[in-house]
Amino acid sequence: MSNDPSLWVAALRGSQDRLAARAANLDGAEIRSPSYCPGWNIAQVYSHLGSQSVMFNRLVEAGVSGGDPPGQDAWTPIWDAWNSRTPEAQVEDCVTLNEELVRRLEALDADQMRAFRVAAFGMDLDLAGLLRLRLSEQAVHSWDIAVSFDPTALVSADAVTLLVDGLAPMVARVGKLRRPPLTLRVSTRDPERQFALVADGVRLEPWADQSAAGTLRLSAEALLRLVYGRLDSEHTPQVELAAADIDLDDLRAMFPGV
Repeated sequence: MSNDPSLWVAALRGSQDRLAARAANLDGAEIRSPSYCPGWNIAQVYSHLGSQSVMFNRLVEAGVSGGDPPGQDAWTPIWDAWNSRTPEAQVEDCVTLNEELVRRLEALDADQMRAFRVAAFGMDLDLAGLLRLRLSEQAVHSWDIAVSFDPTALVSADAVTLLVDGLAPMVARVGKLRRPPLTLRVSTRDPERQFALVADGVRLEPWADQSAAGTLRLSAEALLRLVYGRLDSEHTPQVELAAADIDLDDLRAMFPGV
């Protein structure tokens, strides 16, 4: 996984620009229409990303200044404020505050990026680590919006390239144990990677020529969406699964979504 913060900032800039461009073209009915994310309309997805912008701005400030980061108790007032907004304000304010966050990141110099440390989400994070968390949320939820209007939409390639090498913690957190367990050799394209998906925990590890029950070949983008529970039958690009004891629906069941 890349530890160069500038690459993560650039990917967030691209994501923000796409979010803003889409928001500018949405009418009142569209922002109230369902998103891909269950239970949320388009405005609510923007609201989720907007509330995160507020918190991540505070985390960035703490990491740069060396001050205390906000605790878990800071989230509830932020969520309450965003839930009280109109759908139009949720979309507009998300774009505005996310732009503030990205500009704050773009203004950091090399020394500030190198020295950055913040305690957040139970981890001690450098800047790349913090931005990985932000980009994963923003890229996937941006897809939740985009695919609602274009069923062929994909998670942006710049985000996929950065995120695919950091999927292991998410796999361990959200993967559902499969019995009997097995190991699949996973080969991705765009970018090319080799992993072992071990369904006894669940784990995603670098491939090390271990014994495997089959192979899974797919794009890195599709692997990302599989892990995030967004590779349903209507939104699955070319996937090749060669295994006797598991099919694609079994894999989908292992990753029910976040």
